[in-house]
Amino acid sequence: MNRTANRIWAHRLDTRILVTLLIVTAGLFAFAYVASEVVEGEPLAIDRWLLLRFRSVADPALSIGPSWLSRAMLDLTALGGGTVLTLVTIFVAGYLAARRKLALAMFVAASIAGGGIASALLKLAFARARPDVVPHLVEVSSASFPSGHAMNSAMVYLTGAVLLASAEPSRRVRAFLIVAALLLTFAIGFSRVFLGVHFPTDVMAGWAVGIAWAVAASWVAANLQRRHAIEGAEGTTTSTAA
Repeated sequence: MNRTANRIWAHRLDTRILVTLLIVTAGLFAFAYVASEVVEGEPLAIDRWLLLRFRSVADPALSIGPSWLSRAMLDLTALGGGTVLTLVTIFVAGYLAARRKLALAMFVAASIAGGGIASALLKLAFARARPDVVPHLVEVSSASFPSGHAMNSAMVYLTGAVLLASAEPSRRVRAFLIVAALLLTFAIGFSRVFLGVHFPTDVMAGWAVGIAWAVAASWVAANLQRRHAIEGAEGTTTSTAA
């Protein structure tokens, strides 16, 4: 029975590694494609088309839909801002620390902090100007590519959800955490295009790198948990001497 169980576990591990590598590779290829178009200077046709679709034909300064939709987009976009994401990171790490999963809490904080640095460096490297196709509905000042809100929200919410899920024994709870994080991440990215402050390709690139980063962090965490370097769902301790 032990040999059979070990074989099943090894097969699942190999499958997860392959799926992880596939997702990371696809995300990086998507980013590379969009980045190559950005380097050429001109926005893609879909960039202009989508930005204009969310504005009134009579007055591009007005968004489509009822007034509450614009307010909702402003609320959603705030969830991808630096202050909110920092607080979410602190709360996730604090929750894990309260459950005596200190190493996992530190891993979450380090993963998200590293992603934030990567996002800032990418913006500096590409230095893409903000879209001027339509008036912005919210004030912005940094470079446009990749979307920091899309990338950072993907890293924070998905990394936090995946690593919280890794410490959660219930499959339903794990699924809920990951699905909720995905929906929130996509909603935040959509709000940036709706508000006219990012090209759609900015957001797509941010999603690609952010999701790839979260998947990679999940894979690293899973390996550390199998080695008992950080805690898992069963609550094992982190001591490497154990």
